[in-house]
Amino acid sequence: MGLIVQKYGGTSVKDAERVMNVARRITDAYKAGNNVVVAVSAQGDTTDDLIEKAKEINPNASKREMDMLLATGEQISIALLAMAIEKIGCPVISLTGWQAGVKTDTKYSAARIKNIDTERIHKELDSRRIVIVAGFQGINKYDDITTLGRGGSDTSAVALAAALHADVCEIYTDVDGVYTTDPRICKEAYKLDDISYDEMLELASLGANVLHNRSVEMAKKYNVKLSVRSSLNNNEGTYVKEVSQVEKMLVRGVTRDNDCARIALCGVEDTPGKAFQVFEMLAKAGICVDLIIQSIGDGKSKDISFTVTEGELDAALKILEENASMINAREIKSTKDVSKVSIVGAGMVNNTGVAAKMFEALYDAQINIKMIATSEIKISVLVARNQAEAAVNAIHSKFLSK
Repeated sequence: MGLIVQKYGGTSVKDAERVMNVARRITDAYKAGNNVVVAVSAQGDTTDDLIEKAKEINPNASKREMDMLLATGEQISIALLAMAIEKIGCPVISLTGWQAGVKTDTKYSAARIKNIDTERIHKELDSRRIVIVAGFQGINKYDDITTLGRGGSDTSAVALAAALHADVCEIYTDVDGVYTTDPRICKEAYKLDDISYDEMLELASLGANVLHNRSVEMAKKYNVKLSVRSSLNNNEGTYVKEVSQVEKMLVRGVTRDNDCARIALCGVEDTPGKAFQVFEMLAKAGICVDLIIQSIGDGKSKDISFTVTEGELDAALKILEENASMINAREIKSTKDVSKVSIVGAGMVNNTGVAAKMFEALYDAQINIKMIATSEIKISVLVARNQAEAAVNAIHSKFLSK
């Protein structure tokens, strides 16, 4: 008898029909002799609807009260799913995050899990109950409800799997697994049988929306075997695990991230510490900077360009303009009409010419590169947003065409 942790996203439980479908899948695993713990997201667009309700009352509501509100979405899901399992005739109990012992830090709306007290869950499993846990939420040291941020149910599931030493953590979604790129924009995309933690982490961080990056970080740290599968069919999914050197392909995936904006500081004084001053003030404001490029300069001035998320562009510009006298740039420019396109592959570290091949694909498609960033297992470029899909297709065809 094994212990399985399953996670179901919002689309998997968006209506009564799909809730019953998920209930049958859970009870099938239970009837096969397994202990089953399930983390569930809020139904469909429930979270977005709750955010809109909050804006009607108070567009500037505190994050604590937003967490109180948003956590109710998952509470609805777990109760309905437990009712469906009761209807099938299996013993079941639903638990909120705090009832399940999920302890977090005190950062409302983006809390991190500190530990899970598994006593209650083990007690229910010992009674041979299926345990349905509200994903995306926990409780802090003040006994306040906290939420983990978007994608937090993935993190909840992996944390439960790690704490319970589960045999596998199955992430059910509306896609069959992890694809080489988004099949909605590239007809040549195909599903991978497996992928390494590092590759999946890069893909998740670079715009692939299959798994939340924090969940992959946690899975790697605690060696949790992940299986990404569709809740709508019984097809084999993609396993996320440590992959041996022999299995490493040159490139495993291509991603596109439209949540990008570029800022350029033109004619900045070419003196030591200037970049430090700029990026320190952004960091203090909690603004994450991604791609960075600095010109060599002429000894007197240089240009510094970098990217932030589109949602943080206005805040970043405000800080830069408020400190314009200190930065002393000739001009501050910005644009939202850009996308980040990336390739990821653990095999890239030991192979030369990967960047040249990627740039050749973009040249052949007549796509101009605006910025470049690299690491051992990824290369990212910034391109015009209206050329991003063409860039993905060109690069996929160059590296991953079957």
